[in-house]
Amino acid sequence: QVQLEESGGGLVQVGGSLRLSCAVSKQTASPYAMGWFRQVPGKEREFVAAISRNGVITLYSDSVKGRFTCSRDNAKSTVYLQMSSLKPEDTAAYYCAASTQWRGDKRTSWLEYEYWGQGTQVTVSS
Repeated sequence: QVQLEESGGGLVQVGGSLRLSCAVSKQTASPYAMGWFRQVPGKEREFVAAISRNGVITLYSDSVKGRFTCSRDNAKSTVYLQMSSLKPEDTAAYYCAASTQWRGDKRTSWLEYEYWGQGTQVTVSS
């Protein structure tokens, strides 16, 4: 069983930055592609970013492209989401997720990810 734990959320002003971290419980995170999703109450979980097992491939939603950067350190079993130029619409609970499959156009779908963290809240104030 893989356990994921997010940290780094909080309250930030518009235009500010935050870095989220996701610690993977396994000795190494390298067997898993990793994703970040976000959700606000009453809305579906939304894809934010994802990264391949070796960190070579990264994917971003159009809404965060150019502002967010996803990276990983497999030696530390940790995945990061650096968020910059934050907007009020970025306010959400952010979840990291792990995938053993990560297939083609399913890579941005939450259904492709088997393991999930509990989430960390990000609130951007105007």
